[in-house]
Amino acid sequence: MNTLQTLAAPAGRVLLATLFLLAGLQKIGGYDGTLAYMASQGVPGFTLPLVIALEVLGALAIIVGWQTRLVALLLAGFSIASGLLFHFKPDDAMQMTMLLKNLAIAGGFLLLVAHGAGAWSVDGRRRG
Repeated sequence: MNTLQTLAAPAGRVLLATLFLLAGLQKIGGYDGTLAYMASQGVPGFTLPLVIALEVLGALAIIVGWQTRLVALLLAGFSIASGLLFHFKPDDAMQMTMLLKNLAIAGGFLLLVAHGAGAWSVDGRRRG
């Protein structure tokens, strides 16, 4: 693995995961508001603790590169599902852009599924 790949893998993991870490923490701080928004979109409230756990714990796992392929697959699926649930509004250009953002993020996670976390990760140390 060359130097660029060695450095790009952890940087990419941090950049992908930071969005989910911050979103999960914001949901904790704004729990009632998030619950109300989810309900307004027809999403049952019992899923909110699961969403928070996936976002926060999943982000931390991606950052350190632990169980990267599995967690990245879960976060890719979550990105697609949440994009379709909350942003698929063909008559609203901004919401469709948000959907495309979610799909692009899912694509980044699928690259992690395909290629793994890289050398600078818990997964990489286990193999080494």
